[in-house]
Amino acid sequence: MIKRYIPIALLGMSLVACNDQQNKFSADISIPVTVEEVSRDNIQEVFTATGTIVSEFESLQTTEASGEYYIQINPRTGKKYKMGDEVKKGEIIIRIEDEEYENNVNIEGAKIDLDISEMEYEKQKALYEKGGVTLREKVTGEKQLVSAQKTYENAIIQLDKMRVSAPFNGVITDLPYFSQGVKVEQGKEVLQIMSYKEMVMDMMLPESQITKVSLNQQAWITNYSLPEDTLFGKLKEISPAIDVESRTFKGRLAISNNEAKLRPGMFVKADIIVDQKDSVVVIPKDAILVRTDGKVVFIARDKTAAERKIVTGMENNGKVEILEGLKPEERLIIKGFETLKDRSKIKVLNK
Repeated sequence: MIKRYIPIALLGMSLVACNDQQNKFSADISIPVTVEEVSRDNIQEVFTATGTIVSEFESLQTTEASGEYYIQINPRTGKKYKMGDEVKKGEIIIRIEDEEYENNVNIEGAKIDLDISEMEYEKQKALYEKGGVTLREKVTGEKQLVSAQKTYENAIIQLDKMRVSAPFNGVITDLPYFSQGVKVEQGKEVLQIMSYKEMVMDMMLPESQITKVSLNQQAWITNYSLPEDTLFGKLKEISPAIDVESRTFKGRLAISNNEAKLRPGMFVKADIIVDQKDSVVVIPKDAILVRTDGKVVFIARDKTAAERKIVTGMENNGKVEILEGLKPEERLIIKGFETLKDRSKIKVLNK
């Protein structure tokens, strides 16, 4: 009977020896890691919103009088104005001609009447100073001068209706085609102009942000088709009313677009900076492990890893503010920490 138990005892002793050897082998393994010195940095808290941008200045011009249509020459190109052309405030883009209308306005006659009235009034003033006319006669001359001035100004206004001009500096975004000299009716849409230098974006913000947003807060503006370009905007208007159904309120961003990188109608993302802290402890968000009992990181101490529980604050662009748990100049393990435990042996690869 004793002989039958000897092999079993030897087998048990062998298994124990193997386990001890394996545990010893595991304990001797150093996990390769990469570290980064904990430092202070600035961090912003941002709220992200999306929306469609529109031009702050946009004008749809219609004809104020009927007549023959003539598109004018762009002095910068030497060719007729076309869509995409830049225009300056006051430039005449289209002329409407109607000889009968212009004759009825009779601006030349109005100008002559004005000149005569001015001369007559100057004469009346001189005579009044010498006692040659009464005050009533002088005032009557002044009244005739004022009437002549208004008649001439009204004639200019009437003739201006025959011109379609740019109301501000901008770009022609629509120019419906008409043959030169064709008769167009009053009220016809003939020109659309937009300014690209200032853009506007309306967005709906959640109720939770109403105490965080304020006028003139900065925002970063990006568009998916221009991933490398970031423009800047400011929160210029905030509605104080909250929509009872969506629990949101309206905000309006003004976006500087001097290089015309954005175009009206584009869908953009706006990151509004709602808070900012300077010189705080900041680490990469990817170095944090989230567990049921909180967030932890690992720091390197000589050849072992030490587990640290942390309390975080602001987050932005892959960075996280550390409120508790880390100090500057400690060596944070940023790669190879996934399988670590407290007091695990490590090998730092980037000493």
